Amino acid sequence: MSTDSVVSTGTYAPKPGAAPVGRMIAAQAALETRMLLRNGEQLLLTVIIPSLLLVLFSTVDIVTVPVPTTGGAGEAVDFVAPGILALAVLSTAFTGQAIATGFERRYGVLKRLGASPLPRWALMTAKTLAVLVTEVLQIALLTAIALGLGWSPHGNPLSVLLLLVLGTAAFSGLGLLMAGTLRAEATLAAANLVFLLLLVGGGVIVPLTKFPDAARSVLELLPISALSDGLRAVLQDGAALPWGDALTLAVWAVLGLGAAAKFFRWE
Repeated sequence: MSTDSVVSTGTYAPKPGAAPVGRMIAAQAALETRMLLRNGEQLLLTVIIPSLLLVLFSTVDIVTVPVPTTGGAGEAVDFVAPGILALAVLSTAFTGQAIATGFERRYGVLKRLGASPLPRWALMTAKTLAVLVTEVLQIALLTAIALGLGWSPHGNPLSVLLLLVLGTAAFSGLGLLMAGTLRAEATLAAANLVFLLLLVGGGVIVPLTKFPDAARSVLELLPISALSDGLRAVLQDGAALPWGDALTLAVWAVLGLGAAAKFFRWE
């Protein structure tokens, strides 16, 4: 028999073609999470610094904070812990994501991923999931440390969850906007500068009542102030959902994500 008349019709294994979108998102989210947790600089920013600040300002009388009664580290940690939880969201959703995405854009990683079967919206979804997974680990660790320091949280956990989700959305939008419009080096400098400024002036550790009235009226509109004050109202005072703070975070989330979607450049 002539070899020219023989046609091979085998079956490819694995079957060629793109995987389902859900599976691609899950795989990319797992990769993003592993990369973030393996990065020493990211761990310093997202885990070590918030943990050290929590212990330091809860046990050492550095800044006078409003507490229900006087004295005791347990009372100080009631004020400090909600602010540190807000700082953890800021460090991961904004600072860490902005820096990582900015350098991925510079090195052409985003461009290549954008040309893959993974849709661009799915890539952003995977990045968001990685941020959420990291935040869960952060909050679990910081909560354990705070409880060990005598923290007595109150309030509805669902209100806390809603505030954290709104804060994550707001900071993610702002972080992606910065990473998608500025050069990587500028993003690195700006993201770290914003982190430091908001740490001092966002009501995280220093109460906003310490600032002049004119400055306080502006600082209260910042997303970090709304998140820290909202978490403090629920966890320290046992209040219901602080609608004013939630509305502020929702507005920042809409503006940030909308601007990121419009102005983000993949190259």
